Amino acid sequence: MVDYLLRSLIIGLGGTVAMDIWALVLHHFFYQPKPNWAPVGRWFLHVPRGTVFHRDINEAEAFSYENAAGWIAHYGTGIVYGGALVLIAGAEWSAHPTLLPSLVLAWLTVGAGWFLLQPGMGAGWAASKRPNPWKVRALNLVAHSWFGLGMWLGALLVA
Repeated sequence: MVDYLLRSLIIGLGGTVAMDIWALVLHHFFYQPKPNWAPVGRWFLHVPRGTVFHRDINEAEAFSYENAAGWIAHYGTGIVYGGALVLIAGAEWSAHPTLLPSLVLAWLTVGAGWFLLQPGMGAGWAASKRPNPWKVRALNLVAHSWFGLGMWLGALLVA
């Protein structure tokens, strides 16, 4: 069990850090805004209160610690996905990690953002209510590809 938890932690952190490095590259070289995890934190903090879907998360009750909650949710979710990868791919993959299972899981996790988080925050299914939904979708897919690459690198580290 300790081995599973350690692998999940390192693989999930590897993926999430890779995704965050990609966000910094986009910010510094392509002038994209840095991710704002406060609205995600606000959404996560409202879920236990019974509200999953908001018309606009910016109009929902604010919390003084929502930015920290967003970062915790971001990294916590990455670690959970790292654990899922270890369970799904199995012991043989954990001993000899290959890139494809990491990428496939990372691409599947885009669905959680498109069909739960984004509509939950009021952005619509797959950002359909945003002025630039195809740009958001493309950036989501690229960011999650970096997440998959980072999970694979984390898996290599602990193999």
